[in-house]
Amino acid sequence: MSTQLQVAGILSPGRDLNAYIQTVNTIPLLSAEEEQSLGYRLQNEGDLEAARLLVMSHLRFVVHIARSYKGYGLSEADLIQEGNVGLMKAVKRFDPSMGVRLVSFAVHWIKAEIHEFVLRNWRIVKVATTKAQRKLFFNLRSAKKSLGWLNGDEVKAIAADLKVKPETVREMEGRLASVDAAFDGYADDEDDSYAVAPVSYLEDQRYDPARMIEADNTELDATSRLQEALSSLDQRSRDILQQRWLNDNKATLHELAEVYGVSAERIRQLEKNAMNKVKQAMQGELLA
Repeated sequence: MSTQLQVAGILSPGRDLNAYIQTVNTIPLLSAEEEQSLGYRLQNEGDLEAARLLVMSHLRFVVHIARSYKGYGLSEADLIQEGNVGLMKAVKRFDPSMGVRLVSFAVHWIKAEIHEFVLRNWRIVKVATTKAQRKLFFNLRSAKKSLGWLNGDEVKAIAADLKVKPETVREMEGRLASVDAAFDGYADDEDDSYAVAPVSYLEDQRYDPARMIEADNTELDATSRLQEALSSLDQRSRDILQQRWLNDNKATLHELAEVYGVSAERIRQLEKNAMNKVKQAMQGELLA
């Protein structure tokens, strides 16, 4: 394991990526018996040295997986670093008694961390937020490499395979085809292209008098309706809401329980009932 100790001098792949990759590829792989022994040491004794050896011997696999995500235009070193985080999470959860090799177990954790990194950094605006969108994002990226713009049959096939609506596939295809644009253009833009930067045609509506008056009226109306809704409550319920939500120094359930001589659970129930009454009163006024 002497080679593994040399890697401690490389803090991250970003310092010298080629040297990092060459070094991790020289780290010998563990046999199934060695891996199991280290796994039990970590699981039963909390042996951090065993965890380190498990991580170091699998760094080459992270490099292999991370390289498959190079097409997103992100730094390979950053992809590897995120994958290493996933590997460490996998090692922490590794159970040698299951009879599964660590590399098979760790693939999920490595890819999960890389996926999160790609989605956070591929666009300024997030292209996928839900689980279904994330799955569609990565599957559609693979399909687009050879298909270009999808025709109707291809959209239906992908939608059926991923169990989403065809409209969702089209929407994600549009997001993948979009590009980010700087609000005020770029420093190296030519004079004739600068005019199309969003700053040139998007109106700043923050100080529009009509919008400002509308916002003030909306706030005053909401405050008025809240006061009317509160006035419809009994004194105890109104006081509980006042002290729990409206005062600067908010009271706890236990503090109010001492004041009214009841349990904290009873105060919670009164608070919930009062909130429901206020909500219903305000909604009724909105519909009126």
